[in-house]
Amino acid sequence: MDNFDVVVIGSGPGGYVSAIRAAQLGLKVAIVERKALGGVCLNIGCIPSKALLRNAELVYLMRTQAAEFGIQAENLTFDYVAAYKRSRQVSDRLTKGVSFLIKKNNISVIEGHGEVASPREVLIRTADGSTQTVSTRNIVLATGAHPTIIPGMEPDGEKILDYEDAILLQQLPKSAVIIGGGAVGVEFATVWSAYGVEVHIVEMLPHILPAEDDEAAAELSKAFRKRGVKIHAGTKVQSVQKTETGVEVQLEGEKGAETLTAEAVLVAVGFKPNSANIGLEKVGVAVDQRGFVQVDERMATNVPSIWAIGDVTGKLLLAHTASTMGIICAEVIAGLPARKLDYRMIPRATYTQPQVASFGYTEKQAQEAGYNVRTGKFPFMANGKALGYGEPAGYIKLVVNEHNSQLLGASLVGPDVSELLPELTLAQANGLTVEAIAQNIHAHPTLSEVLMEAAEAAKGHAVHL
Repeated sequence: MDNFDVVVIGSGPGGYVSAIRAAQLGLKVAIVERKALGGVCLNIGCIPSKALLRNAELVYLMRTQAAEFGIQAENLTFDYVAAYKRSRQVSDRLTKGVSFLIKKNNISVIEGHGEVASPREVLIRTADGSTQTVSTRNIVLATGAHPTIIPGMEPDGEKILDYEDAILLQQLPKSAVIIGGGAVGVEFATVWSAYGVEVHIVEMLPHILPAEDDEAAAELSKAFRKRGVKIHAGTKVQSVQKTETGVEVQLEGEKGAETLTAEAVLVAVGFKPNSANIGLEKVGVAVDQRGFVQVDERMATNVPSIWAIGDVTGKLLLAHTASTMGIICAEVIAGLPARKLDYRMIPRATYTQPQVASFGYTEKQAQEAGYNVRTGKFPFMANGKALGYGEPAGYIKLVVNEHNSQLLGASLVGPDVSELLPELTLAQANGLTVEAIAQNIHAHPTLSEVLMEAAEAAKGHAVHL
């Protein structure tokens, strides 16, 4: 029986980051992983999908804007298999990097399915059926989440897909119905439509990206319609039936009943925590009605010595949230003070074309919360860099507290807007005002000038609008 200071179950962006930080702080650490180091994000999630999105961006540019850039080409072909292979190469490179970092920090890796045997013991079941138990002063649950499965729409890897099936496709369908207009659904719609797939998105709520500002969703919907993606918002899926040639999807919406036919359907309606079958009930770890593990601001569960981070807690299912939670957890275990994490103010990004990014309150949410709100909005159409890129769609909208001119949130739609978020979240976290953003000199020409102009607009005098 090995003795550790920390055993982390799961090696995704939360688990491996937490393990490394704990090791940096002088603790003896082990990771238990049943599949591959890096978890879903690095292997079959955010990293390979961004590689595919980059390919899609170039393909769409060549298909629709090549002549605008003075590019003439005959017999132009687009090889999705090559795009797939490149995405796997990117993923492999990063997972090898994680493996190197784990070895560098002298972290033990134990392959197998980890279960909580007691508050200070982890049972590991290996693929060959053998078991071992390790003892530890602390257990960190970083087991992540899995796609929600709807009865009657169980993935088969061919005609009914989940995100893992979709990311590993090497041959795209000619047509597809995507059930769910959240980040996963719209990102796959971006990739597939770039390669000429006929795409329908079905969203039960009034608009796609239901967690984002209404105006941002409308802007992305406009861009999607331009690229041929058909959106069925405020529409429920009644059933999915397999046929010889694909699937039939029965819908019910404001316009009544409708039937869509396609070669494949992607079910992307959310995630459930990986909290079952890991021994939580044995030791009484509290979970909510959906199965998400309950933690306090230190990432501690109700059971001393057992902690939880990332998607399994249901706080905000994003890789960078998991990493930050993992660092806080490791530091608390090592005896450092906990820094409070404001989940509302964590940046969010969706890598469509144009991108959508945000943090904090939407304008409507801020008003409902009782703030006196003013906004500053500036379009990319008036930005020289965006025009030079040929990507003038979108805008930046700042949501400002009228009382003290500090940021309550922001909504961004446009080229690479995910890269512009840190200036805003840094300003918010440090109590800077929109005046400070407006007075900060931004290089010209850059996309970041839109931040400055939006701040000026919040003050009532944007120069270029």
